[in-house]
Amino acid sequence: MTAIIANDIPPAARGLLRRWFIEPKPNVFVGSVNARTREKTLDYIRRNAPGLAMLVIFDEKNAQGFTVLSYGATDRTIVRKCGLELIRENPDELSGSEVHNDDS
Repeated sequence: MTAIIANDIPPAARGLLRRWFIEPKPNVFVGSVNARTREKTLDYIRRNAPGLAMLVIFDEKNAQGFTVLSYGATDRTIVRKCGLELIRENPDELSGSEVHNDDS
């Protein structure tokens, strides 16, 4: 299984993704493709849609069972800790929602 979350995909790239994936929500694509098809599709999109930001999640034989890749400038950062892939929100977004320990 592969999931691609992108922003503002050009029509040509969207058409290519629709060949292999379903689009349950705008700019979200989900499908079961082999690794070669996934890589060739992502290479085409990266070459033909410069500036496009994507988050790609796909099955992998590791502790979590998946891998997360990021392309372009996204508002999330992938952090790898102890073999786990975590997604950190942009610190600017957290400034108003941080939890503070009030011991006074």
